[in-house]
Amino acid sequence: MNDELTRRDEMSLAGAALRGAPWKSAAVTGGAVAATSFVLGMILPGPADLTWALGLGISLFTLIAAVGSVAKPGSGDRVTRQARQWALRHPWRFSLYPALGAAALMYPVQLIVDGEGVFGAAFDALQGGVAVYLITAVLALTLKGRGQRSLPHGG
Repeated sequence: MNDELTRRDEMSLAGAALRGAPWKSAAVTGGAVAATSFVLGMILPGPADLTWALGLGISLFTLIAAVGSVAKPGSGDRVTRQARQWALRHPWRFSLYPALGAAALMYPVQLIVDGEGVFGAAFDALQGGVAVYLITAVLALTLKGRGQRSLPHGG
């Protein structure tokens, strides 16, 4: 029996793990941090940077959603629990999908708001995605022990 998963299987598992993410909390936090960053940029000396504020908000939105989805691996239905267990066993693979989502959200911000070219916007969005990837994977690694103790072995 072949235990290797295809990219499609991994994407399905990551999506199932993200199904129970705290989306409302992630959106509120990301929006509040983006607004605060922009307002502080207008108050403090120096230019206010809308692109930076939006990128920071998008990053926090995806980080909170991704980490929040695997923080409680024992909650949810059977499929969600198994997907979260997979995400905790493979944090580097799981983290790829929130990072791609963050980069996809950052690309139009870089392209339209910042006025970068197609390649410059892609490069900046990729940098933001890499940051989300690394932080999500490291945080999922720290939660890995919690997931292994929360469910019985075998599945």
